Amino acid sequence: MKSSSVVVVGPEEFEASLQRQGVESARVDWRPPAASEALLALEQDVDSYRLVQAANTRAIETILAGRCRVIDVQRAGDVVPGLDRGTLLHAGPPIDWEHASGPLRGALAGATVYESWAATIGDAELKLARGDISLSPCHEHDAVGPMAGVISPSMPVFLVENLTFGTRAYSTMNEGLGRVLRYGANDPSVIDRLKWLAAVVAPLMGAAIRRADGVDLTGIMAQALNMGDELHNRNTAATSLFVRQLAGDLCKAVASLDTDIDDAMAVFHFLAATDVFFLNLGMAACKAVLDPATGIAGSTVVTAMARNGTEFGIWLSGTGREWHTAPAPGIDGLFFPGYGPEDANPDLGDSAITETAGLGGFALAAAPGIVDFVGGTVGAGVAVTEEMYEITLAEHTRFRIPSMGGRGTPVGIDARMVCRTRLTPVLDTGIAHRQAGIGQIGAGTVRVPIGPFVAGFEKLVAGLALSS
Repeated sequence: MKSSSVVVVGPEEFEASLQRQGVESARVDWRPPAASEALLALEQDVDSYRLVQAANTRAIETILAGRCRVIDVQRAGDVVPGLDRGTLLHAGPPIDWEHASGPLRGALAGATVYESWAATIGDAELKLARGDISLSPCHEHDAVGPMAGVISPSMPVFLVENLTFGTRAYSTMNEGLGRVLRYGANDPSVIDRLKWLAAVVAPLMGAAIRRADGVDLTGIMAQALNMGDELHNRNTAATSLFVRQLAGDLCKAVASLDTDIDDAMAVFHFLAATDVFFLNLGMAACKAVLDPATGIAGSTVVTAMARNGTEFGIWLSGTGREWHTAPAPGIDGLFFPGYGPEDANPDLGDSAITETAGLGGFALAAAPGIVDFVGGTVGAGVAVTEEMYEITLAEHTRFRIPSMGGRGTPVGIDARMVCRTRLTPVLDTGIAHRQAGIGQIGAGTVRVPIGPFVAGFEKLVAGLALSS
């Protein structure tokens, strides 16, 4: 009799027993789908299943209906809800100083000096360690920030409004490249640049935006996708479109504010050299679009993803602004010369709001120019986008990918589908050094952990009145 070959998916003892009997076997690393009991319970309860389906339809319609404009630039402490003196906002889920990563600590200390709450970085670190300064997530204040994401009261922020629902979101102005606060740098040059943004760039930018009666961000983002951006790591086209649209009003603002010509030229040179300038605007637009979909009872749609360098967290529409978290993942990417994986901090930043809205890693197929930078290939970028369709509920009606025949980007991450398929979102991201003050050391992609999706989904199902 011909012997059988057995596939082993259970405990190692099963395989050992078969080997003792001379039976050929092959071990397969397989696990049952996460949250399978919750999935089964939901699908067997007709009323609850229909409730979830209707809630998800409403969430998707809300997200797709959003259209955003930037309407002003103002001092953060004057407009961001709950941002009081003595409070600093940061990227990702809630965290305290003790558990903060190196780059986040560096940015918090730098912002403390910028606000003149401390004279030196050492004094700032002591104040933060004592708890003299309150820390709170940007997301809980209708705001977002890239990398460390620190926002302090005196920093200028963009006001972005969702014209469909009237919600607003806020983001700082991008500092440009090099040694910057968002990567944890905090030396005098970093503080000086922040002060220059507040004193020179913000007044001109705010005056120009008001003269223009706002700038349509959704339209720019849709056009930029057709020009090779994915609106996370690559914002070259979007920045160019934004500056071109605002150029005339910027010139008028220079005249009306009687701005020194050297200051005006410095602003124009800064914008011309900062391809990433639109990132913060795009993030705020995504936040303003997703917030109205948060808090829809029964919806399994993800409305926020964020990382603070220590933890990764998500919001589910149906569980509101409750964080579901897991340790922040490492990043698979390319490193600048002299650096490697051992130098890298775990993933960091609120910029995953772009993927949550169907951009960034979800739109990699639209940005062949970025895949080399993040350590991939054009084919791999297309494969990531195609995979993300498996865990989303819709194709975007405005954000389309030319290389995929104009197909809409995958949007509406469904925690049920993540749990069923065990596929999790892919982000493209920058890599920060784990030590404060060194800055960006590379870029890459990261697949986020499944735990928060399972926890959020199980929490949502537990709150439904299941009949079974």
